[in-house]
Amino acid sequence: MISVSTDTKYTHLAWQTTEKLLEKVRYPMGADPAGKVSRLFGVYDEDTGLALRGTFIINPEGVLVGSEVNYYNVGRNAEELVRKMKANVYLMSHPDEACPAKWEEGKKTLKPSAELVGKVYSALQE
Repeated sequence: MISVSTDTKYTHLAWQTTEKLLEKVRYPMGADPAGKVSRLFGVYDEDTGLALRGTFIINPEGVLVGSEVNYYNVGRNAEELVRKMKANVYLMSHPDEACPAKWEEGKKTLKPSAELVGKVYSALQE
């Protein structure tokens, strides 16, 4: 996991050392003040010089398997991001299954099929 923003590395350091919500963050924080990475992912706003809040899950093969883009003033849920990452890790070794909404590690998955359409709730109750 890595975070990237248009802030400088000094701004990241200030955030990480003063913001209580970030005190346990142990992943690298990449600085993208020129917006190169932000442009690559399509979240750079040329008018403001800022990046929208984009979250991208890329599997080990380099394939984008999840993305979410929020406006500047909408926060993200780290627990939900971890849940999605765990689901994608699980699905790498179980590609014929699906992790339903709110799926958690160890919980029931589904086998997509025509018979499942309109019956997901029932299938999860079994």
